[in-house]
Amino acid sequence: MNVGLLSSAHLHAGAYAKALIKHSDVNLVSVWDEDEIRGRRFANAYEAAFYEDLSQFFSSGIDSVVICSENTKHKEHVLAAAMAKKAILCEKPLATSTKDAEEMIMACHQENVPLHVAHPVRFSPIITKTKKLLDEDTIGRVVAVNATNQGQMPGGWFVNKSLSGGGAATDRIVHIMDLLYWMLGTEMKSVYAELDTRFHAIEVEDCGLVLAELTNGTFVTIDPSWSRPTTFPKWGDVRMKLIGTKGNLEVDILAQHFTYYAGVSERTEQLNWSEDMNQRLIDDFIARIQYRQPPFISGEDGKKTVEVIQAVYRSAASNQTVQMKPHLA
Repeated sequence: MNVGLLSSAHLHAGAYAKALIKHSDVNLVSVWDEDEIRGRRFANAYEAAFYEDLSQFFSSGIDSVVICSENTKHKEHVLAAAMAKKAILCEKPLATSTKDAEEMIMACHQENVPLHVAHPVRFSPIITKTKKLLDEDTIGRVVAVNATNQGQMPGGWFVNKSLSGGGAATDRIVHIMDLLYWMLGTEMKSVYAELDTRFHAIEVEDCGLVLAELTNGTFVTIDPSWSRPTTFPKWGDVRMKLIGTKGNLEVDILAQHFTYYAGVSERTEQLNWSEDMNQRLIDDFIARIQYRQPPFISGEDGKKTVEVIQAVYRSAASNQTVQMKPHLA
């Protein structure tokens, strides 16, 4: 399979490119980027051809695309890829509005193009095990979840609202909500949120707290802050405490690591030794295209997390609890 990478704007682009070239059935052949310097540098690093023209990129012999552009450009690029009949893996969040997400899903449906959404945390081996324990009723009915997805402030276009659609809430909440929807088989009933900018001199929020109730009665708290300093040994964390009627689970997706103290650079780093969630995400994407299977994380899944983000912003702006409209019957 020949794959093209559509924009290297997102920080995950490098991880996905490395995962693609490790796959025995895949050739990363083409890169497009509206930033020519960034795009050429990225293409050279992975020995791929660089294209300035998007139509030429789609005509370069590729079968599928991995979209890593800025959040507000996802819609434009998904629609273009759908028209070009290319299977799509789109970086999260799928879109910056529910309306855009719906248009993207409809376009892919009309063109019979599979739309996958990149929520790599769902592929963490620890999360896979957690899902199995929950399915086996190990801790009984989950009555509460305390979750954090704290990270370092990424800078660049992530803090430019016209390109990102929002700050830490946009960047961080989607991971937690995708996990909760998938692991618990439920959706959001109501949400109350407070957001602020306290750590950095930026135009978007860098911290907040979300209080939510799911349709099955589970109460949830989420800290989606960019509160990790630059000296933190990893990009951030995803941690969850699940409180059940028969027991509790404490989950840390980065727990399986070595701690490396670099003498020369005087920096401490966490080096993960568990299976790479980004590699598992790419492997799943490729396999499902090859065997014509539906996406594991679909456009509809992506739209649901976008709806939560929008509800968070509405709540923070109004200081009111926002009621959601569940999709589940």
